[in-house]
Amino acid sequence: MTHTDIIHEKPKFLKLGKYKEEINLIINGQGVIVFDASDSCSLSFLNTNNICGLRVYFTDSGINVNMEPSNEPLIDKENTKGIMKGAYYWFSIDSQNQRLYAGIGEARIENITYYYQFPDESRENTKLFLESLVKVNTQNLQATTILRDPITKKVPLLVKNSDDLTMETIALGSYIPKANLSIMSQKLYDCIAGKQFIINTPDFPDFTKAIEYSIATPGKWCYECLKQKATEFDKDKPNYNETYLRITLGENNGESPGVPYVMEIWPVGHYSPIHNHGGSSAIIRVLNGSINVSLFPFLSADYATPFAVTNFEKDDITWISPTLNQVHQLKNLDTNKDTCITIQCYMYETDDSKHYDYFDYLDGSGVQQPFEPNSDMDFIEFKKTIKKEWYEREVQKCCSIN
Repeated sequence: MTHTDIIHEKPKFLKLGKYKEEINLIINGQGVIVFDASDSCSLSFLNTNNICGLRVYFTDSGINVNMEPSNEPLIDKENTKGIMKGAYYWFSIDSQNQRLYAGIGEARIENITYYYQFPDESRENTKLFLESLVKVNTQNLQATTILRDPITKKVPLLVKNSDDLTMETIALGSYIPKANLSIMSQKLYDCIAGKQFIINTPDFPDFTKAIEYSIATPGKWCYECLKQKATEFDKDKPNYNETYLRITLGENNGESPGVPYVMEIWPVGHYSPIHNHGGSSAIIRVLNGSINVSLFPFLSADYATPFAVTNFEKDDITWISPTLNQVHQLKNLDTNKDTCITIQCYMYETDDSKHYDYFDYLDGSGVQQPFEPNSDMDFIEFKKTIKKEWYEREVQKCCSIN
């Protein structure tokens, strides 16, 4: 799936605020229905004559799909996961490739729990049949979103600009082109992807070394701030390693959860709790070192197994959308040598009228808690503070030599 917003193009997805028993597909015969359910539920795909052609059942023990009116089962023998606590679900119909997918959490290939491929010998008839399905009736569920495009293949995590793309990288799906992001995400990308957006500048070429010094030295700002934050995510269970520094650039203008631009500093061995991003879009660039990212289907202590774990290196850029890459955990691995520094930038999409101002996270007991994105210090003030510490260190070195 891509996320481009192009004028006059049918929307990539629609949010469904109120309960709707009947939902029209954006494109006949294709798309994804995302929904909440706490008990057994069903989806019925209908043609223009309101005749059901496909019926999907989500139960506690799994997912069952039948052709109608024949009641012929479309069986995935490996499907054993159904309705579970705290999850949300999706079903994908794909007339072009004659595939059906269902899954738990984020709608993507990594999270499928049901898969059915129609036989090749009936390909033409199957395509016509699936394209005849134009709407969905729902029972005992709350549909939240309808996606225009079906689930097809893995969505790349790394973003590249057009000048850095080749035919091979497009064919392999190694990167997502910047142009395939939402307009809001493209804006964020352009703000932080430039060659001059760096830590070590001519006026302070030792900035990263000075940050490392401040982290490692008792009494210095980074060391003391990290120590004070040990209870930030769980007051009853202090955890020094579950800390990182949030240095903000600018102010909160009401268009993002917290200040939209945040430089985050991750000492070696430090990590975040598992958390989401309030349904906002985001772009993240590694400015120094490397960061390990674990992605999760949804936010729940009962399902805290990542579907993907990857490392991002210096100058790598990744992305978050309202529907993809929302739940993650970041860590500067114990085996790394350098402090990791990232720039995170967040923005609500233009159609987001809710503006949920919190990042929900799992505390040390696995309980979901709200975190209001805060600031440990403004960037300009932080740079002055670290530069002063570094200058005093250099003076002490000179004095000890003399």
